[in-house]
Amino acid sequence: MKSLDLKPWTNLLALALVAVLATSTATFADDTKGADKDAKAKEPASASDDKEKESEKQEKEKAKDAKLAKEKVEAKADKPAKKAAKVRLAQLNITSSLPEGPGGAGLFGELQVDLRSLLDRIERASKDDTIQGLVLKIENPSIGRGTMNEVREAIKRFRAGGKKVYAELDMAMPTDYLIATACDEIVMPESGTLVLPGVSMEGMFYKGLLDKLGVEADFVHMGEAKGAAEPYTRESFSKAVKANLSAMTDDMYEQMVETVAFERPITRKEAIAAIDEGLMTATKAKELGLIDRVAYSTELKQTLGKAYNTDKLVYVQNYGKKAIDTDFSGPTGLLKFIKLMSTGSKTSTASGKKIAVVYAVGAITTGKSEPDLFGETSVMGSTTIIEALRDAAADDDVAAIVLRINSPGGSAIASDLMWNEIEAIDKPIVASMGDVAASGGYYIAMGTDKIFAEPTTITGSIGVVGGKMALRGLYDKLGISIDTISRGANAGVFSSTNKFTAGERKVIQGTMEETYEQFTSKAAEGRDMPVEQLKKLAGGKVYSGRQAKANGLIDELGTLDDAIAEAKKLAGIDADADVKLKTLPKTPDLMESLFGDNSSEQEVEVKVDLGLGNLHPELKKLMSRAQILQRVFQEPVVLMMPFHLEVK
Repeated sequence: MKSLDLKPWTNLLALALVAVLATSTATFADDTKGADKDAKAKEPASASDDKEKESEKQEKEKAKDAKLAKEKVEAKADKPAKKAAKVRLAQLNITSSLPEGPGGAGLFGELQVDLRSLLDRIERASKDDTIQGLVLKIENPSIGRGTMNEVREAIKRFRAGGKKVYAELDMAMPTDYLIATACDEIVMPESGTLVLPGVSMEGMFYKGLLDKLGVEADFVHMGEAKGAAEPYTRESFSKAVKANLSAMTDDMYEQMVETVAFERPITRKEAIAAIDEGLMTATKAKELGLIDRVAYSTELKQTLGKAYNTDKLVYVQNYGKKAIDTDFSGPTGLLKFIKLMSTGSKTSTASGKKIAVVYAVGAITTGKSEPDLFGETSVMGSTTIIEALRDAAADDDVAAIVLRINSPGGSAIASDLMWNEIEAIDKPIVASMGDVAASGGYYIAMGTDKIFAEPTTITGSIGVVGGKMALRGLYDKLGISIDTISRGANAGVFSSTNKFTAGERKVIQGTMEETYEQFTSKAAEGRDMPVEQLKKLAGGKVYSGRQAKANGLIDELGTLDDAIAEAKKLAGIDADADVKLKTLPKTPDLMESLFGDNSSEQEVEVKVDLGLGNLHPELKKLMSRAQILQRVFQEPVVLMMPFHLEVK
């Protein structure tokens, strides 16, 4: 029998076994890869879960912390805050005319509240850590728009330190209200009234009166809008003067609208509507958004006590005012009185760099400065101002000079003499214009290195006027006869009896033409502009400070403090450096006023009290202005602003 050959089967079996093993191995290998893949897939999923869990844990912790914080706040809110032991608010009254000047002397100087002392007190309160705020009682102060702007800016500086200012108004006129708009809160009692009737400029004309008296005003003027003589020669504004004053009124009105709309939470349209309303009760003013609160003073104080969280809120009345010891009894009483009366001017005598502030205030005349009939509005004498300028120039500690001008102009020769003195000084001089710096007031500013004005300053009026009142008709009515003996063709040029003859008028005209040329050429040089361009702005035209800035007649809009800062800069003094102010002209103390300067011989004018102090304010203004004009028009040629402009 043939034997079975198993080798092929063995090989097949082996091959089959290898295939199975290979397949098993491949499957295993594939399974292993799948397992690895699943493992890898599961691994990040597990990490993500951990991160989510961690995130959830953090969110829960945050929520827990927030809940705890909220509970603490609520617990703190439920617990009454600790009340302040005492809160002190400075209280200042703005009631007077806030005159400008170097400040009075002795007892009477301290009793008077002028613009500088008010601004100093506000600044002092802003730096006083024991004062938490300021309450202003504003009661119809008789001030101009430039002065108003100075007060507004001082309030803003106070608020910049984080302290609040509260304005109390009763019967508020436009100036009162515009000051109040610079404060954080305006309060009026229920019975209060707000008068906000826009802007009005009034001109008073005396020609009808002069005609009845038989007096003829004979004046010549240079510049079509130079209307200084129009009150005496016309019964209404001339066309040129009215157009000029209308343009300035437009700008004054626009500034009022802008201020009310910006400072109060109302639109421009609403501001115009409120101004058109003109007169309204406190309740109505509150409804229109013009004031913040209708409340009496006692109610305001209670409200402020709650706001400052104190049971002891006190007003520091007349904050910053120097206490005056008026007890002059006993053996030392007389010595104390003499010392008090002899304190002299407020001028600083401390060593170190100083800025001299020379106050050029009032209508301009030659000679010495002096008060008016009522001792209120001063007359600015060129001699006094020149002496003050020389004092500042000669003081080695004075690094720069600020000329503070508040003047409608006056004598042409006096203006030119002061301008020349300013030109001759090597130290930096900056002009700062107040309510008005027009005509002669503008003339003296031309020699300074830089001119600052308030936005509402009345300035410009570059023109000339001159003339006289002819009283022949009045003399005839009174039965007075005049018999004249004269020699010379123009001997009667300054006679008060007759109007100018043709020859006299020609002389006057020629003199004024030459003066006008001097005025315009010096102004053009000072402003660095062609004469012809300057003359287009001249012709007696007046401008607001903002208009003057746009036309290049001044350099900057700003306050007296801004002018002082510029003077420091021009003198090379660091802006943050503390400098003393030297105020000029020096004010004589009471002893000097009573006994003079102890010279061996001098003339003293004795003024008799006619009991005119109680006259109606408007009548006092008229009499005061008449006296000033009488002195000013003693000069042959005058640089005087057209009309006595009061912006109401």
